[in-house]
Amino acid sequence: MGKMRVHNEDILVVGMGRFGGAVATELHRLGNRVTAVELDHALAESYLGRVGRIVQGDATNVTFVEELRPAEFSGAVLGIGSSVEASVLAAVNLIDAGAPKVWAKAVSPEHARILARIGVQHVLSPEIESGQRLAHLVGSKLIDYIEFDDGFAIVKMIPPKEAVGFTLEQSQIRSRYGVTVVGVKPPGEDFTHARPETKVHEGDTIIVSGPTSLIERMAARP
Repeated sequence: MGKMRVHNEDILVVGMGRFGGAVATELHRLGNRVTAVELDHALAESYLGRVGRIVQGDATNVTFVEELRPAEFSGAVLGIGSSVEASVLAAVNLIDAGAPKVWAKAVSPEHARILARIGVQHVLSPEIESGQRLAHLVGSKLIDYIEFDDGFAIVKMIPPKEAVGFTLEQSQIRSRYGVTVVGVKPPGEDFTHARPETKVHEGDTIIVSGPTSLIERMAARP
């Protein structure tokens, strides 16, 4: 029996700037059937052979979007960021044409609110989110940081000194700080799933999950 493909969707990507281009090429690499749309002819041509199909056209045009038949795709990604007006018009066209799910890039909080109000299900603000993420990383023990809408975060960090040389059961990080160590990575080795008997050593990296405020409290420890 053949191996099941995890990524096997028909995806429409509109706007092939840095964001849209990265999304489209990665979706294609993962095995999805990607149709990419770009207004600029030269930019569209540069993606020939890099995505499944590239279409040159204007997504703010109702007729053009209807001809793409967004309803037949699993979802659409809207990467237009150079013009808020073009982004909003393209989003309306995709929704009106029956796109079942739309992910759209927003360049400002105001832009994000407009997209959400017109019915975009997933609004992304990569520049804003990157800035907020960097603020958590600068000058702290955190090496990587992902925060979710409900105030929950997953981080990669240097372990506090009080955990070094002890098992997770001995250091009692969960009961002390209200967060969970889910993985430990010794230098030069792969991450392993954390267990109560897992010992944390000097130089290890740990993956921690929990409420953002509690993770920051633990990260402030020496």
